[in-house]
Order: sequence, then structure tokens, then C-alpha cells
Amino acid sequence: MDANKRLAVDCRSRQVDTSLITYFSLNVIGTTINMGLIQVSAQKAVYNVMTLQKVSLFCGLLVLAAPAWPDNNSSDSLIVSHGYEFYGNLTYPDDYPHFSYVNPDAPKGGEIAFAALGTFDSMNPYTVKGRAGRLSWTMYESLLGDGPADTYGESYGLLAHKLEYPPTKDWVIFHLRPEARFSDGTPLTAHDVLFSHNLLIEQGLPSYAAAVKKRIPNAEVLDDYTIKFYFTEGISRRSLIDQVGGVPVWSRKWYEETGSRLDESRLETSPGSGPYVIDSFDVNRQIIYKRNPDYWGWNLPINQGRHNFDEIRIEYFGDDTAAFEAFKAGEYTFRQEGDSKKWATLYDFPKIRDGSIVKVELPDATPPTPSGIVFNLGRDTLKDRRVRRAIALGYNFEWTNESLQYGLFEQRTSFSQNSVLMAVGKPEDHEQVLLEGLASPVPPEILSEPALLPHSSSGERLTDRRNLRRAMGLLDDAGWPVGSDGKRQNDKGEPLKLTFLFNTAMEGTLSAIMENFLNNLEKMGIEAVLDKVDPSQYTLRERERDYDLVFDSYAAFLGTGTGLMQRYGSAEAAFSVFNPAGLASPLVDEVIQASLLATSKDEEQTALRALDRVLRYEFFMIPVWYKDSYWVSYYDMFEYPDPLPPYALGHLDFWWYNADKATQLKASGALR
Repeated sequence: MDANKRLAVDCRSRQVDTSLITYFSLNVIGTTINMGLIQVSAQKAVYNVMTLQKVSLFCGLLVLAAPAWPDNNSSDSLIVSHGYEFYGNLTYPDDYPHFSYVNPDAPKGGEIAFAALGTFDSMNPYTVKGRAGRLSWTMYESLLGDGPADTYGESYGLLAHKLEYPPTKDWVIFHLRPEARFSDGTPLTAHDVLFSHNLLIEQGLPSYAAAVKKRIPNAEVLDDYTIKFYFTEGISRRSLIDQVGGVPVWSRKWYEETGSRLDESRLETSPGSGPYVIDSFDVNRQIIYKRNPDYWGWNLPINQGRHNFDEIRIEYFGDDTAAFEAFKAGEYTFRQEGDSKKWATLYDFPKIRDGSIVKVELPDATPPTPSGIVFNLGRDTLKDRRVRRAIALGYNFEWTNESLQYGLFEQRTSFSQNSVLMAVGKPEDHEQVLLEGLASPVPPEILSEPALLPHSSSGERLTDRRNLRRAMGLLDDAGWPVGSDGKRQNDKGEPLKLTFLFNTAMEGTLSAIMENFLNNLEKMGIEAVLDKVDPSQYTLRERERDYDLVFDSYAAFLGTGTGLMQRYGSAEAAFSVFNPAGLASPLVDEVIQASLLATSKDEEQTALRALDRVLRYEFFMIPVWYKDSYWVSYYDMFEYPDPLPPYALGHLDFWWYNADKATQLKASGALR
């Protein structure tokens, strides 16, 4: 909300809840697409400005009429819990003192500072207009808090101290904590929750509104601290309770008094209920958040050992070269590296050598975000799978990794790499039965051949002649022969021309990689242009899908949820900002639906392995690289739990500040 596979700030637990995608719960296990520095590290995503701007939410109005159907669920069978997991398996009991991986005695204090690239002109992250400032969503809380970083698919009460629902999950009631307060001191009540729920639907993304109306037809306030949501009969129970539990809560009073809208770009913010508030900002230069000493929730178990810094400062830079030099000079204090060349060659300066700055690789167990070169399937040229396969053969992972990335990466193959959900070999047993039983036609290759793997290339030279010949044959077969001018054209004489949209904030190694890729396309007779634009233009054009190719990402998955439909489904494919290829496959839809209707963990995992297999077959993205660790450097005044939890770096969550070390750094002149 990752981050995201999102300079890099792993500001929330990065585990993926594949529920409906929202700004507040983008907990995607994904790549470090850090703040436009997607660069070459497809480490997993921490959600950055670019990603957050994609996530601008929702639209439509929720009808608040009383439910029309009777409540047939006996109170004797109700499930009452302090948290939620679809199968009811919570790791932490109701009397848990804190998450197991945090340091509950971590000192509070100090400042952590990191870099962001590009610009911002809004502090409202819930609008598609403008560019929101980093972490501008961080002040707001939800009924259920972020899931712990050592589990998957679990969430625990934050604004709500308990929830109750029947085994059928036809509805859910949340009981709010009466002590909850907004930062202006006003009470946070169920009326604010209902207001926020409706506001998101009324003034956000149409794709969210359409999905929510189908699934959550009614909601009502039972009293000032109790709210009930009703769910549509006959649909999957996935991503319902966790969805409404993840809605960010805003002050109804503030919105009504100011007349502000959720979908407008503005610098003024509504009061939140979270542990941090805005201290100051200087547009396009700096944002500072400070711990709220009057935060109502400091004593909650979910918050113990977390939110330890007094200040979080964000410094903006026009490009990463300037940002890196500023880090060396001490203008900010924490950096998650995204550029393999920098990591391999530039971290040998005095402060590294004398120990003032720590350079370390920290383990990351989350599947890498499926980042890569995405095809715009809305382009007629790219609808032919043979053309896409030919273009992909221009990417030489082996040469790129050795020559430009210092051999630091592995090639990604799966949408859930290195997990139990990764499809391997031919489908067998239950997966084969599932695929053969689908109503949609299943291509014979899916059933009879191993799961699709990326092509291999020679690492000795950029252009692999064998792959070049294969690509040219595919283009000939697809009706794009080479003309007398050496350029490929169709039977109408139209040239095969591709525009690769590229963000100038990503200059550096990534730029070099893509330029070499396009050089190979030119050798095939394709007119390929790397269209470099500034971050603002890039954001606008990406939203409008004004490109043939773009370096982008989807989301890895460790479980199912209706968010899979938003990312990979057909219903909103024509306009969904979460589906940059515009993938619309009835087969994909049906496999996702099978995962949603699974009644056991085994069935769910079988369906998701089939989904990985089918997504790879659809070939809407050229997979690139990944790494199973975080590249981190920081001034030696921060500490963290050892070992780290598997699903988060957590430097803005559960790291802390060592005041004695900070004093020593300042005394030595390493820091101002």
C-alpha cells in the first residue's frame, strides 16, 4: 500500500491480500518498483508514488436500505473473533501481547529519512488527478489493521476490537473501539465508517464501484460503535469481510464542513486516526510526518513495537543520480537500492569503508512481483500471439544480467515465483481435472506441455542469432514480411512500429536495458522507439494506455480473492489501471472463479497453480528478473528485529532509532 513489487519505502506489511484493490490495502507481495526507480531490481514491490497513483479508488453510491432477506443464521453458530482469516485459522490468540517478530521494547524517537523521485502536487492519494505525495495515505486507519508480516491472509482488529459473522459469511458486524479518535480529537464512530465506505464508492474508481455494488449491496449503522455489512447471496465469500474491514476511515464531519471531494487533487488533508500526522511539506521538495503523541491507539497489541520513529522525512529529487549523491552527503538516511549497477559498483565510498553507512542484503521470502515488458493488447498489432512471441525473443536475459546487471539476478518465470503455487511441468492430478472440466476452451498446449518458460539466450552477445531467426520466422508467419527497405510491413504497406513508453525517472541501468532490447527489435525490421517522458506525462499516458510497450507489473499471489479479477479479469480490462496489458481472457476468468469457489486450501492452491499456468500461456508480458533479497543501505543508527519476518522489510513499521549511535555519527561529521 509492499508496494510496493514502491526512494523505496516498505511502509506497510507487504503481504498480498487479493481482495478488492484499494489504496489502503494494496499489501501486494510485489516488486520494488520504488518511486519510479523500477530500475533493474525487480525486488518485491513496495508501493510508491507511481503505484499509489494507480490505486486511486472507487465510484458509485451504496444504497443504505435495510436488508430485504431474513437473517437465518442462529446466534448460537456465530463466529466472534478479534481478527479474520478466511478459513478461521488465526496465528495470534485474542490475548496476544504483540506480534512475535517486533521488539516490544523498541525505543521511540529519532528520524528516518528517504528519497522520492519526481514531483507531487497533491496530498490526497485517493484521486486519479495529480501526483500524490509519498505516504499521504499513512494517516488513515481501518477496522482491521495490516496483516502481520509473519503470516499470510490474516488481519487483526484495529479500529474494531471484534467482529462477528455467521459461518455462511452472509454479513459481518464490526464493534468499534469507543476510544478511537481522529487527530483533531473528535470521536471516530460507525457513522464515519459508513460515510467512508460510501464515499469511496461514490467518488473513486468505476471498477471498484462496479465490484462493490455486486458484492456489498447494503450496510447500516446499528449504533454509534457498531456497523453491519450485508453480502450478496450466491457469490463467493472471498474478499468480503476483509474488504469492508480494510476501508480507510475519514471524518464525516470534516468532509461535510469543508465540502471537499475524495476525487479532487488538493494539498489540504482530512484528519486521520493513525499514529502519524503531517508536520510540514514543501511541494516537490519535502514532506515530513511526525508521530502523534496524542494518538489514541498506542497501547493496542497490534501497535506494540511499531511506529517507532518520531519523524519520517521524504526528500524529493529529480533523478536517482542526484538522490544517490544526496544520500552519500547525509541529506537522507535510508536507501533501498533498485539499481544493480549502483549496488555492484558505487557503494565503495568513505562512509561505507569507515562503517558510518551499513550496506546489507536482507532476506525476502515474498514472491517477486511479476514485473516486465507489458504488451498493450488493445493494439491490433499486438493481438497476434506470434508477434508478441517474436518481440519477446529480442530480450536477452542472460546477456543483460551478465553485462549490465553484474550477474545479480535470476530470471523470473512465474506469477508466483518459488512458491507452492508456481506451475511446474505438465498439469497433473487435480489440476488436470480442473482444467479439463472448464467450460472455456483450453488450448491443447496447456494440457499437454509443461508450463511455459521464458526463452533462453546466449550470454556471449546481445543478439542471439538463433532467437533472431526464430523471431523473423514468427513475424513472417504473422503477415509482417520484410519490405525492400528492410522494414517489416503488412499487406497494406503499414510498418510494424512500436512505441515503448518510458519514465525519465527510471534513467540509468533500466534505460540501457530497454535500449538494447529495442536494438534487437530493429534488427528484426521493427521500428521501435523508446519514448522518454517526464513523470507527469508518464502517469497520464499510462492511465490512458497510450503505449505499445511499457515496463510495468502485475501482482504476485499467495492466495485467492476478488482482487485477482481486478488485476487479471476481463470485466474491467478495457480501463482498469491494475491491468496495463488489458488482458481479457474468459479462460483466466474461469480459473479465477474456480479459486474463489474453492472450499479448502488444497482446492484453492490447485486452482491458483492452474491460474499461473494459464497466465503464462496468455503471454501478455515479457518476464524479466528478480532477486530474493532487499538491497539496503542506511546510516548506522537504525536497528531491526533479527530475524526479520518473511513478508516485510518493515523499516517504517518495526525498525527503531539508536540515539547513541546517532550522536556518534554526528560527532564524527558523518551526519549533520
